[in-house]
Amino acid sequence: MASACMSASGSVADYPGIARYVGADSRPDGIAEYTYTPDGTAMVQLTPDGRRVVKCDIKTGKETETLLDLGHTRENTLEAIDGFTISPDGSKIMVYRNKKMVYRRSFTAEYFVYEIRSRLLKPLSTEHKRQQAPAFSPDGRMVAFVADNNIFLKKLDYGTEVAVTTDGKNNEIINGVPDWTYEEEFSTSSSMAWAPDNMTLCYIKYNESQVPMFTFPLYKGGCDPKEQYALYPGQFSYKYPVAGERNSTVSVHSYNIETRKTKQIPLADQKIEYIPRIAYGHDASRLMVVTLNRDQNRMEIYSVNPASTVAKSVLVEQWQAWLNPQTYEDIHFMPDGFVIYSCRSGFQHLYQYSYSGSMQRQITSGDYDVIQYYGCDAATGLHYYSSTASGAINRMISRVDRKGKVTDLTPAEGTSTARFSPNMDYYVLSYSNTTTPPRYTLHQSSNNKAVRTIEENTEYKSRWSQLPNKEFFTMTSDGVKLNGYIIYPEGFNASRKYPVVMYQYSGPGSQEVLNRWSIGWETYFAKQGYVVMCVDGRGTGGRGRAFSDVVYKNLGHYESIDQIAAARHAASLPFVDSKRIAIYGWSYGGYEAIMAASQPGAPYAAAIAVAPVTDWRYYDTVYAERYMLTPEQNAGGYDSSSAMSHIAARKCQLLIMTGTADDNVHAFNTIQYVAECESQGRWCDMLVFPNMNHSINGCNAREVVYARMLDYLERNMR
Repeated sequence: MASACMSASGSVADYPGIARYVGADSRPDGIAEYTYTPDGTAMVQLTPDGRRVVKCDIKTGKETETLLDLGHTRENTLEAIDGFTISPDGSKIMVYRNKKMVYRRSFTAEYFVYEIRSRLLKPLSTEHKRQQAPAFSPDGRMVAFVADNNIFLKKLDYGTEVAVTTDGKNNEIINGVPDWTYEEEFSTSSSMAWAPDNMTLCYIKYNESQVPMFTFPLYKGGCDPKEQYALYPGQFSYKYPVAGERNSTVSVHSYNIETRKTKQIPLADQKIEYIPRIAYGHDASRLMVVTLNRDQNRMEIYSVNPASTVAKSVLVEQWQAWLNPQTYEDIHFMPDGFVIYSCRSGFQHLYQYSYSGSMQRQITSGDYDVIQYYGCDAATGLHYYSSTASGAINRMISRVDRKGKVTDLTPAEGTSTARFSPNMDYYVLSYSNTTTPPRYTLHQSSNNKAVRTIEENTEYKSRWSQLPNKEFFTMTSDGVKLNGYIIYPEGFNASRKYPVVMYQYSGPGSQEVLNRWSIGWETYFAKQGYVVMCVDGRGTGGRGRAFSDVVYKNLGHYESIDQIAAARHAASLPFVDSKRIAIYGWSYGGYEAIMAASQPGAPYAAAIAVAPVTDWRYYDTVYAERYMLTPEQNAGGYDSSSAMSHIAARKCQLLIMTGTADDNVHAFNTIQYVAECESQGRWCDMLVFPNMNHSINGCNAREVVYARMLDYLERNMR
């Protein structure tokens, strides 16, 4: 361990080599971004120079055809592009450049449409310089896109552009793309759906006029300086509903391409608060509208005829706590029905329904959770999915046939993920475990035969051949078995006494204890002489609903019991210095670090929280109310779950780090917590990152976060 005197200058330079562990060098090689041709017979990639879009043979990976060469386009020329999309009919490529992020997922860009046969390259719009969320019609002859909160329709054959909506207005009406809350919490960046016959465009309208505004300051800053704020701060304002406040009012609309008439689709059920998804169920007369009540424990799916606007309820799914977001975010619509995730058995499994609403079959079953559904091969009837069937810390890919026979396709231990071709003929498998960096291989689905190795990370593995040892363990808290891991210090000597950093995230449904490859700050800290431990407490994912639901309406309570039990387990180990145990976390993990450290008798010498929520009343409606209901419904739960309520019990030193431009967990959380501490005659330490968002990334900010963390531990755990 470095001495406290070494770190007195407060500099990243005091911790040489930290950049290697938290920067690009720590990340293994992946594979180049790719998509498939619409028929699934070839891969398509953008060359590294951003100049060509090429078709590659799936089996060999070799380039077979150039679909777009920016050096040989007609009518317009571009130097390079950032990305592309192929039209459903394969005749056109939509490309974009000058990408600018809006929020976490959404972005605007300058889009162009390229006709492969004629080599014509034309701007998507001549009326709007930047566009958002463009979507080809199924026949590839039209594109719907959003600009200035309105939807526009470009007919590519004629070069004409029509306004589908005209009422869009900043901070009031949004058409076709989600508001901040929907994008962040429902994992979506587009709210438009084309009919299979190309005759109708359906979309969601968000009326956020009654949603309260949130504003935070912008400064000149030091990373990517904003000179316009050199003398006076600016500000960023947007609609952000905190728990209990008004959400956007949402409605579904259909636009007829021929008549240019718009209809609102009535959904009379007063229980509907959210519409997380719309999608066509493989029929122009069947728009599937997924709805959710405000408590987020009841989903109802409607089948709507966009022409008549008649809506029929197809499925209702309910749970006594919250519905897992995958239930309403990741529904797979197939020609003859749809597949949903459901936890009705106490574990998350797959169920297949007809479009009339009758259950056709339960696809998977058992005392384990299905993590990801990949789809069904229509020819063979085989369903592919990943699950925790071999243990909560593992991810195994399997397939199940029509008779229910399950075949495991990947090792039982480790973490496997897959990406299938549209026709389900091939899949790219990524596999890693704690000692094996990600390995990417191409497999044929029918026989699971490995066709070729895409990336083995051989050179990367050799660079990181000497790493601290990581082991998994189990322990009990309140009689419940918990999974954990421990990373031993470099040169570990069992006769010595080591300081410990307890890392956790703890958020509902999350998991940190996984059998996968990882290099990060934990590795660096172990090399500096720290034991790093992590335990997934109650409320986390991969172990069924009984394990997660215990935290419902009472966040921070059972998580803290389990994290304190984990710290005491660490203290019982013969090589641990029980007086030098710290807890750390980011986001929800930051919240839990404060909560655990603020319980009576908490055995921590220091706590570090990055970008923490400090009171769920300050966080957005969808996330906070999913687990806590509204403050009006659960006032006592909000009081006891607030870090503000436990300040007097905290005995250890606390460091909070936050970005001033965090649009997710506002710095307001930290400021209010600090203010409440001071009002009680107490204080904590704080490090502010001007103009940084929730990730605190850019320039050398990440290095500063972890160097300051290590410096803080060494100052407070001597």
